[in-house]
Amino acid sequence: MNAADTGFIIICAALVLFMTPGLAFFYGGLGRRKNVANNIMTSFFCIGVGIVMWFAVGFSLSFGTDHGGVIGSFEYLFMNGVETASDAYAPTIPLLVFALFQMMFAVITPALIAGSVAGRMRFKALFLFVVLWSLIVYYPVAHMVWGGGLLAQMGSIDFAGGNVVHISSGVSALVLCLLLGRREGYDNVSYPVHNIPLVAIGASLLLFGWFGFNAGSALSAGDLAAHAFATTAISTAAAELSWMLMDVITCEKPTLVGASTGLVIGLVAITPGCGFVPLWASFIIGFTGSIVCFFAVSFIKKRFGYDDALDAFGCHGIGGIWGGILTGVFATQQVNPVIRWNGLAFGDWHLFVAQLAAIAITIAVAIVGTLICAKLVGLVCPLRVTKRDERVGLDLSQHGERAYPSFNGLDD
Repeated sequence: MNAADTGFIIICAALVLFMTPGLAFFYGGLGRRKNVANNIMTSFFCIGVGIVMWFAVGFSLSFGTDHGGVIGSFEYLFMNGVETASDAYAPTIPLLVFALFQMMFAVITPALIAGSVAGRMRFKALFLFVVLWSLIVYYPVAHMVWGGGLLAQMGSIDFAGGNVVHISSGVSALVLCLLLGRREGYDNVSYPVHNIPLVAIGASLLLFGWFGFNAGSALSAGDLAAHAFATTAISTAAAELSWMLMDVITCEKPTLVGASTGLVIGLVAITPGCGFVPLWASFIIGFTGSIVCFFAVSFIKKRFGYDDALDAFGCHGIGGIWGGILTGVFATQQVNPVIRWNGLAFGDWHLFVAQLAAIAITIAVAIVGTLICAKLVGLVCPLRVTKRDERVGLDLSQHGERAYPSFNGLDD
């Protein structure tokens, strides 16, 4: 065991956990005033649900002995034996530390989905959906990618969660928002961002925590962690600038909401490849990723008319897919010798094909899993709030509280 590695990963685990409140503020600011407490709560409650489920069954199903390349075993139920077991995944740190680090990924991932259904999903239904989705989608995908399952066996790579976190949640977000339908008056009502400073605060917390998310995925305090840190910073900066450029081209003025969104997209896009691609490639990934997501949010969503309220699919789904594809283009054994093949840019097509296949499988699992979860939840309670509750706002109808009880302005 290495004390420096252990301390580093514990700190990174805390940073990743810090991202969930960051996401809560980010979503809270983007939504409407009458739903801000609900938008924050839809991320916040995942801290409780995610940690308890990971302790009870999640770690075991994700990283237990492989069964069919799809799911783990029950050997670590309630973390039984974790404190005394050796760590095959990261031999220089205790298995418990590895489990705690991975636990924070399981917390934030389902929280991302809630952005697509903001303002119209019943909180009880979302709570049950997150429980089922973690079991049916997240744990199997985590096992297939990081637990020695099918996608790892295929030779695909995902350094910090392109498939596991962003594609799985982003695609599920799209499916769920399609199932719920659009908000009342969607075609006739404007949905302005109600609290721009809160959006910027949330993006800042996500940015801060994401360095633990990506650099910590090296699972040691060494050169690879430094490389992942650097690619994360470069991609994020490039994506922020490229979204600002798109704002200027389309609206003639850069916006703080756009800059904050660009930051997040740069983080999403580099996540799968941050420990595999050269520094110069991270600039390309971030810069182009922001443009692709801008197009998805500004044009594709309008063209097809789906109501991805806070752009969970447009940012995380599309950004994760784009980052996963470009990882197959730019990854190189010179950065990380553990990969089987170099990327397409270095003359080998095997990794690129493996990345495409892994992305397709993740999308399929997310679609089927989300449909199953929604159907099961629908047997217990309706997915959507009533029209009256939607008009009143989810803060009052779902939680009986107002975020701004003394506010006398005219917006809603």
